[in-house]
Amino acid sequence: MRIIDPHVHVWKNDPQFPWARERNHPREDATPEMLLDLMEKNGVEKTVIVQVIHYLWDNSYAADAIKRYPNKFMGVCRINPEDPAAPDHLSEWTEEHGFHGVRLSPATGSDGDWFTGLLMPPIFSRAEQLGVPMLILTKADRLLDLIPLVEQHPNLNIVIDHMADCPPDEPEKLQLLLDLARFPQVYVKISHTWSISKESYPWKDTHEQVKKVYHTFGGKRIMWGTDWPVCLSRATYAQTLSVVRDEMDFFTPEDREWVLGKTALQIWNFESS
Repeated sequence: MRIIDPHVHVWKNDPQFPWARERNHPREDATPEMLLDLMEKNGVEKTVIVQVIHYLWDNSYAADAIKRYPNKFMGVCRINPEDPAAPDHLSEWTEEHGFHGVRLSPATGSDGDWFTGLLMPPIFSRAEQLGVPMLILTKADRLLDLIPLVEQHPNLNIVIDHMADCPPDEPEKLQLLLDLARFPQVYVKISHTWSISKESYPWKDTHEQVKKVYHTFGGKRIMWGTDWPVCLSRATYAQTLSVVRDEMDFFTPEDREWVLGKTALQIWNFESS
């Protein structure tokens, strides 16, 4: 069984790759080499690096990582969603630096209302033209604003990160996510059970929620993810894998292979990168 992690972050305190002035930054490093060691110990073959917010729109450190380890990493970039040149920046990071995907993070408050603005259609259209997936990090309430964009871009793969962080005790929030299953190009990461749970490992109060997502979207449209090193506040790298591989007993053997690797490989084709 091929295990592919579609969601990690890397960073390093290094003047060559300066932090964004507007953001706080971590004291501890999370380097590709640290990640590669964890991957080897846990049988994870390949990984998708998602640009971390500490650098904002400068994807240089992630670009350096995927350039140095092209057989292990692919990358998802960030662009400034309020910059009219954002579509061209997406083209640049994709075509010149090898990224395969872009992530947008609209908040549910007024500071995320740019997600309903005039720049979203051209950004989504450019991702669709480039053939790269659109990752959405947001809460459930903002998913309603995603629907028109999904409808307008039927050939764009869209990935909802971390099940939109729907709390297990708010089923009406989860329903907003489940409603997106009618669009065949929408995928969901079942990551972050450690974050939304009120229990310790294996976070059993979240399993019924994952089960509903699984039964609604099917194994071929969901995928796990570590969210390393963010996960370390509540979970080890190994636990984020074992909870899906060993603890969630509702997956069929065939679908478990999709969740742990094959779904990600549909979106990030390492062999052709």
